[in-house]
Amino acid sequence: VQLVESGGGLVQPGGSLRLSCVASGDIFSIYVMGWYRQAPGKQRELVATITSGGNTNYADSVKGRFTISRDNPKNAVYLQMNSLKPEDTAVYYCNVHAIVPGRIEDSWGQGTQVTVSS
Repeated sequence: VQLVESGGGLVQPGGSLRLSCVASGDIFSIYVMGWYRQAPGKQRELVATITSGGNTNYADSVKGRFTISRDNPKNAVYLQMNSLKPEDTAVYYCNVHAIVPGRIEDSWGQGTQVTVSS
């Protein structure tokens, strides 16, 4: 499974960004898609996940500000980030748990930088 992310960049505090991630390959289905982030000197942490049925889970630090969504036919997942704070600065990674021929594959994107600064 290959993942291509886009949408990162530099934004001022209070601003918004939308991240996108599209999965490709020999995929039967994707049952969980999610976003994680890693700030300098910190461990990678969960931001949000969404199941194929639309059930979502968010880190407490982003609840009410970030929204995860997915387009199942396109194998795509999105992260709408509003009211961004400097502490949201990190490399954001897309993650999928996909059913491929013969196994379940856990795949990661290459990461996209989000910088929140004035």
